[in-house]
Amino acid sequence: MTVTTATTETATTGTAATRQEPRPPAATKPVRWAADTVTAMREGARLRLDYSARSLWSADRAIEDIRREAAPYAAVETVLRGFGAYAGEVIVRRTGGEWWASGGEYWVRTPDGRLWDPMEEARRCYTADGSLRLLCRDASSGDH
Repeated sequence: MTVTTATTETATTGTAATRQEPRPPAATKPVRWAADTVTAMREGARLRLDYSARSLWSADRAIEDIRREAAPYAAVETVLRGFGAYAGEVIVRRTGGEWWASGGEYWVRTPDGRLWDPMEEARRCYTADGSLRLLCRDASSGDH
C-alpha cells in the first residue's frame, strides 16, 4: 500500500494545483492508526481531531480521561498507539518530517535529523508523565 499526501503548489498563473507525493513505506501503519483514531474519536467521543497542533490539547485530555477511568494498560494499549500515531502525523505535517520504522517500532524524524517517539509519549501521557502537545511543540521548534 502506498500512502500519499496532497501538497499544494502555486503555478505561475497564481492558481493552486494539487499533486500527490508518495510517503515512505514506514508511514503506512502509523498514518492508518492516526486516521482510525480521528474516526473513532469523532464517532465515539464526539471529539474532532483535525491534525492541528492545537488539537493535541484534546488528545492529551482524552488520554487523561482514560487514565482517570483506571483502565488496565492492556485494555487501552491500542488507543494509546493511535493517539501516538496521530501526534506523530501532526508533527510530520507541521515539520515536513517523515516516519521511520525498525523492528516494529515507529518514530518521526524531523528535517533537523532529530528522532521522536510519539507512541512512547502517548504511553507516558497515560502514566501522567508526558504530553503530546508538548512533544509537538518541541519537535516543531528548531532548537536542539
